Amino acid sequence: MCLIAFAINVHPDYPLILIANRDEFYNRPTRSAQFWEAEGFADILAGKDLKAGGTWIGINKNKRWAALTNYRNLHNLKENPPSRGGLVLDFINTNSSSENYLSNIQKDAALYNDFNLLLFDGKEITYYSNISNTIQSVSNGIHGLSNALLDTPWKKVDRIKSDLENAIQNNHLEKDFLFDLLCNEDKANPEDLPSTGLSLELEKAMSSIFIHTPFYGTRCSTIILKDKNGKVSFTERKYSENKEILGEVNYEIES
Repeated sequence: MCLIAFAINVHPDYPLILIANRDEFYNRPTRSAQFWEAEGFADILAGKDLKAGGTWIGINKNKRWAALTNYRNLHNLKENPPSRGGLVLDFINTNSSSENYLSNIQKDAALYNDFNLLLFDGKEITYYSNISNTIQSVSNGIHGLSNALLDTPWKKVDRIKSDLENAIQNNHLEKDFLFDLLCNEDKANPEDLPSTGLSLELEKAMSSIFIHTPFYGTRCSTIILKDKNGKVSFTERKYSENKEILGEVNYEIES
């Protein structure tokens, strides 16, 4: 994922509300979310990066989930690093607590290109980045994560957090409404752009919630809703290069 907003214990009926966009090159092959039965992981629900074999967000039937974003720093790219998407699958496929899992990967985390991880082990949500190299329990409230550290106040992060907060306050949790929040193409003003190694033109293009350039953009959006009875709804909407909806899949994991 390249943009995630999530609310923990904010709405009385939904202890978890998560909305996210995955941004990627249009020519990178991708499979829509489904259970990974062919790979021998029948309990894992996720999309698949068909180039590197990993995923950006996934959940299993025990409701363990993980989500990944890249930390954008083009001055710190490594040669032949391991796939960051493999970390998501690896965690979902273990029974380790989030804290123990992250403690175990810390020693090798510098081998990867820069990343952020959100993990839920059934008890709490934990955050880790190999930039800060600290393991952090995520507090109740509304949070946002893009291509910097958790809750870094980039304009699009602040905007999607505010939009999600308003949706919760007004009880607008219909999936179409939440997907619409993720389709906002408003861009930041030049003075509000981060400096991540991109040209000013590309920094501006990447500053919107929904990204649309000739070669790179938002490929899909994901909504995860966990209700107070423990049922989880996982919905993914896939987009074309022209922002047309290519398809939508919805799965429910019962309590």
